Amino acid sequence: MAKPTANFVCTECGWTTLKWAGRCGECQQWGTVIEKDAPAQPRTAASRPAAGRAARPITSIEPRETSHTPTGIAEFDRVLGGGIVPGAAILLSGEPGVGKSTLLLEVAARAAKHGQRVLYVSAEESVAQVRLRAERTGALTPELYLASETDLATILGQIDEVQPALVIVDSVQTVASSLVEGLAGGVSQVREVAATLIRVAKEREVPVVLVGHVTKDGTIAGPRLLEHLVDVVCQFEGDRQTALRFVRALKNRFGPTDEVGCFEMTGDGIAEVADPSILFRSGSSTPVSGTCVAIAMEGRRALPVEVQALIVASNAPQPRRVVNGVDSSRVAMLLAVLERRCGMPLSGFDVYVSTVGGIRLTEPAADLAIALAVASARREKALDAHLAAIGEISLAGEIRAVSGASQRAAEAARLGYTTVVDASALHLREAVRLAFASAHDDALDVPEF
Repeated sequence: MAKPTANFVCTECGWTTLKWAGRCGECQQWGTVIEKDAPAQPRTAASRPAAGRAARPITSIEPRETSHTPTGIAEFDRVLGGGIVPGAAILLSGEPGVGKSTLLLEVAARAAKHGQRVLYVSAEESVAQVRLRAERTGALTPELYLASETDLATILGQIDEVQPALVIVDSVQTVASSLVEGLAGGVSQVREVAATLIRVAKEREVPVVLVGHVTKDGTIAGPRLLEHLVDVVCQFEGDRQTALRFVRALKNRFGPTDEVGCFEMTGDGIAEVADPSILFRSGSSTPVSGTCVAIAMEGRRALPVEVQALIVASNAPQPRRVVNGVDSSRVAMLLAVLERRCGMPLSGFDVYVSTVGGIRLTEPAADLAIALAVASARREKALDAHLAAIGEISLAGEIRAVSGASQRAAEAARLGYTTVVDASALHLREAVRLAFASAHDDALDVPEF
């Protein structure tokens, strides 16, 4: 009997199977397993390259600098590396309701006000709905053209008719092509739509911005090929409970990938935040116990973030440990180090630790600020308002240096923090002593708790 052959293959990783499956057994992607074509594909024969297309030594090729066109939004230009490059394909992803459409509508309005013709294609909303939002955010300009289309061929016709200098498609998962079978948002449809729009962008030197949906785990919906095709992949992050938004570059062929743009959602749209340090610090003019400022790094930007701690006596056999904006396991480790290495009893107290402004601190450089905030709350003694802490704490109580220490210290000095406790203190016990000494405490040694 003839051995059965695999009749189904995954379009993402090439995994083969005898029966159809809704999910690939290798890459775990949904809807990528299709049936193999019966006839074998003919092999591609070699052909002579056209005139002027032959391979040349890299040293004989003249370098050409890529020109960036500013969008008028400094924070967005920071992430893109200076602006939008002609012919670039940009993918902006984010959770529903985070403000992707609002940001891109503002980008389109700024470009249109500078004389560029912009085509904004909304496949999810009608032109009347987009017009209402534009009126609310002050984005009405005659050079901004709106279209509500879900067919790829019609969108290409709109591009031919309008001849724009910038095209925005919201979103790529809701556009379908009649040349490919399947519903909009499927793997084959997303691949065809993205490849066609990117080809148009390269041929006409017109930048195209695509909006991408995300799955429940935060990844971009559709095939991973979509991220490989585009030139820039940006992620729009934010918490619905706060007005703060971040734009990060996950991939950028024309600039750095470690920049972060800060925005704030307001009633009039989205506004850029040039100096976000005021968002992560409390506005109290009087020093309060249990607070300490950490200098965190968001990309290549140093941000002061205030850490607050509250300690309450508890009679429960297992005191509570509640955190917000910091890692709970990291806080538990710091509490154990404070109790063991500094003689600070904390086992009979409820401990609450939180950050200001809704920002999340995940880097170890915030360890020292968390520890000093807890020590200040435990003794009920406020630290100096001009003190900042930078450092990672080991289980032995040693303070380790962190990356970007010089940049963090320079930003702290620029913002008026005259005292910076860092790895020069060597040990947590010494850092606590310096922190209380800067608060003009009479006891220069570690106080008794």
